[in-house]
Amino acid sequence: MSEPIIDIRDLSKFYGKARGIEHVNLEIGVGEIFGFIGPNGAGKSTTIRILMNMIFPTSGSAKIMGMDVIKETKKIKSQVGYIPSDANAYSSMVVQEFLRYCARFYEIQDGEQRITELSELFELDLKRKIDDLSMGNRKKVSIVQSLLHNPKLLILDEPTTGLDPLMQSKFFELLRSENRKGMTIFYSSHILSEVQMLCKRVAIIKDGKIIQMEDIETLRKKQLKKVHAEFRDQVREETFSITGITSVITGPGNILSFMYSGDINELVRLLSANKMINLMIEEPSLDEIFMHYYK
Repeated sequence: MSEPIIDIRDLSKFYGKARGIEHVNLEIGVGEIFGFIGPNGAGKSTTIRILMNMIFPTSGSAKIMGMDVIKETKKIKSQVGYIPSDANAYSSMVVQEFLRYCARFYEIQDGEQRITELSELFELDLKRKIDDLSMGNRKKVSIVQSLLHNPKLLILDEPTTGLDPLMQSKFFELLRSENRKGMTIFYSSHILSEVQMLCKRVAIIKDGKIIQMEDIETLRKKQLKKVHAEFRDQVREETFSITGITSVITGPGNILSFMYSGDINELVRLLSANKMINLMIEEPSLDEIFMHYYK
């Protein structure tokens, strides 16, 4: 088995007494599009800033392409693209000037061609000052800058903030295209539909800790089911107090909806003892799975 492109071991970061992340472990393989999901404040950006050597960990270690993120950060950054959640760097520069500066920094041979190609794709005005751009256009600058040097690894922190739906669609297709060429993508977001569209494997982070790591399809199909049951007579929630039933909602017309993780045969036996009219069992969306874990 090849060495992981990102290898995080028992990584923790505390800000005084405040927790950033705690005992985070992740291995991401070469060529993956890996999702990292959780709400704001869960620890996503803290993890990424450690990977990019913007902050130091309290304990633990992190490697990218086998290199220590602290000791070998210069070499790492020459092969990694990064899109931060807040795209505000070098705001006093003109877009073209900034991108040319980045191309020289990365010693890109075909810098002008790459700048033109990516800027045209995202309809980015190269003559405008970054300070005068909208949030969405600043994010486009960040996207172009991150891809100029054809990085082996692309790290994204809430990358679609400010992008309109058309630009998001172009961005996703570009990511798929780059991934087909071999680029590994670490995609951090709280927008679950994006992660579901792009990623095959995902880690859910809650309160600074990884609480679940799974293939998305397995995560959707494994254990958790969304159940809607309609009964002839009115039923009480207490009737269904077996292990595995959560998020119970009583609807009109004697309908009961809930999440269930457990033996489906046991559930059907329980439901059928109450004069059932209709039963629907389906896979929950990733959003519903996510909320299930957070509850």
